[in-house]
Amino acid sequence: MTPLTRPARLAAGARVAVVAPSGPVPEERLSAGLDLLRGWDLDPVVGPHVLDRHPGFDYLAGTDADRAADFQAAWCDPAVDAVLCARGGYGVQRMVDLLDWDAMRAAGPKVFVGFSDITALHEAFATRAGLVTLHGPMTAAVDFLKNARAQEHLRATLFEPETVRTITPAGTSTLVPGRARGVLLGGCLCLLAAELGGRHARPSARGGLLCLEDVGEETYRLDRYLTQLLRAGWLDGVSGILLGSWAECAPYHEVRELLADRLAGLGVPVVEEFGFGHGEGALTIPFGVSAELDAATGTLTLDEPALV
Repeated sequence: MTPLTRPARLAAGARVAVVAPSGPVPEERLSAGLDLLRGWDLDPVVGPHVLDRHPGFDYLAGTDADRAADFQAAWCDPAVDAVLCARGGYGVQRMVDLLDWDAMRAAGPKVFVGFSDITALHEAFATRAGLVTLHGPMTAAVDFLKNARAQEHLRATLFEPETVRTITPAGTSTLVPGRARGVLLGGCLCLLAAELGGRHARPSARGGLLCLEDVGEETYRLDRYLTQLLRAGWLDGVSGILLGSWAECAPYHEVRELLADRLAGLGVPVVEEFGFGHGEGALTIPFGVSAELDAATGTLTLDEPALV
């Protein structure tokens, strides 16, 4: 696994497009998020269908075609420097194959930010465009609107990425000790399992530092996803594992027991409670950047800044 192409960092006045590739977006939260971006001296523009609702399925932000059209137009607009997701939910897997990846590659590298359901787009950008992407807070998400740590770590990554090359969240602990090097990848566990066999799925996490988190899942479901990845050989050769938040899942001691049961046998360093994902104050993790993990100290050191 080799490092991917890093987009350019943002500067004051940069135009950023906000899109909704997944679930419906509350208008008041979108408005608050746009105000935060303007406070960073960014120029946010909103896709025409961001506030849409699908006529038949209320868990989707508009039709698949309209969500894809918004995304495509934003990415291919030469005036846009970054594409930010308004929220997650569900829906990316319904629209990602409608995107013209040849045209998007031709448009050149840009900053892309999102997490949760957006995991499927992170995977597509890695396999189809070879781009570094940012697993981080979304514009209309409560954590971004309310939490200063989430805001500041994303802002620093976007504007001053050299200041956040070392990530050492408070409260981490070691599940399996050791050091490991690899290229960062991953996201929401259930989405990674759902991507197996898909058009944009990578063959394995071999050589990577795999980031895993999830939200609102029963323990047996987490077991199923991890077991599926293990049985498919997708975790063969992984270099190390970083575990983020497991918000609204079972009590953490139960989740932790499962994670140890399924992952410790891989024989690679594993660090837990690393502060990314659906938890409070989520940190921004650059996927596609080579890094070193020290599981004993809970430290992730990027070989180079997330953005150039």
